[in-house]
Amino acid sequence: MLSLINSTNHMSLRCISRLKMEKLISSWVNNQSVPESYIFPLEKRPSDVAVPTSNKIPVVDLGGVHCRGCDQAQVINQILRASEEFGFFQLVNHGVPEKTIHDVMSVAEEFFEMPVEERAKLYSDDRNQIVRVNTSIDYNNEDVHFWRENLRHPCHPLEKFVHLWPEKPSRYRDVIGTYSVEVRGLALRILELICEGLGLERDYFSNGLGSTQLMSINHYPKCPDPTLTLGLPKHCDPNVITLLLQGEVCGLQVFKDGEWMAVEALPNAFVVNLGQQMQIISNGQLKSVEHRVVTNSTASRTTIVTFIHPDNGSIIAPASTLVDVRSPPLYRAFQFQDFLSAHFEKSGDKESTLELFKL
Repeated sequence: MLSLINSTNHMSLRCISRLKMEKLISSWVNNQSVPESYIFPLEKRPSDVAVPTSNKIPVVDLGGVHCRGCDQAQVINQILRASEEFGFFQLVNHGVPEKTIHDVMSVAEEFFEMPVEERAKLYSDDRNQIVRVNTSIDYNNEDVHFWRENLRHPCHPLEKFVHLWPEKPSRYRDVIGTYSVEVRGLALRILELICEGLGLERDYFSNGLGSTQLMSINHYPKCPDPTLTLGLPKHCDPNVITLLLQGEVCGLQVFKDGEWMAVEALPNAFVVNLGQQMQIISNGQLKSVEHRVVTNSTASRTTIVTFIHPDNGSIIAPASTLVDVRSPPLYRAFQFQDFLSAHFEKSGDKESTLELFKL
């Protein structure tokens, strides 16, 4: 009887493992056309995947902040202008070593090149799982799936989480650990510059409002027909600030003035975009702008995203120094976890989420 139970349990585990593997796009993508469950309705499909690459999205050279005086003031001005008009900018001469960037892109690609069986060991559709691989966004509850595989886990403080990260590839923990410290330092530096430009205390985001760091590594396999699919939907990030390392393959598009514009893949640059908490804290002075990801048929695309956001219990409200009789608060105070719940409930839709927190 015991052997029969063990055999049944073993078969159940194999069945679960097989189901997890089947959810990963890379396990079947070479064998067929786009499945119906990944085909979006006409009104939601990208009408033109190859929208023109925009040279309008500002490129900020951070090299000037290492010198005090006008150079730093000029950099702050560029960041604020980009944040007010686009909510996006690209960052060059940012100080993160080129070798660190090369290593982190290499190990991320190596992770998604591992056998599907290895990656499936980390697969989970539970959003509360600390370290997980998943497909799309909310696989079990969405009508149509997004053409994306994803690995995500927290990064800060490093010593609290690094032992939970994937053991394979063997250099994953070392490489990602080094990178996560570098990119966190860069994110906090940008936030300091924004605070200086807005007239806030330089360490405004140093504690609870910027305490959480989440790493999200996206993999978009080659797609047989990109006009039918999306890698990620039109959305705004619910955090404070996002730093994206997008590699050499384009796919990110920003929505501005009723049109989509593609973000150029600049070598070793970070794409920086402001989250909705920054729009709220700045009392609407800075923008969180909608964006999406499209797929392509010629190359897989791997990107590394770092989200900086408040801890769940942090109280978010317009900064008091940015509010007066002429500029009354646009948003009410709330706990970040309440905003996050609303964001997921509204499927990342910017306006319907913000409407719940407007005064």
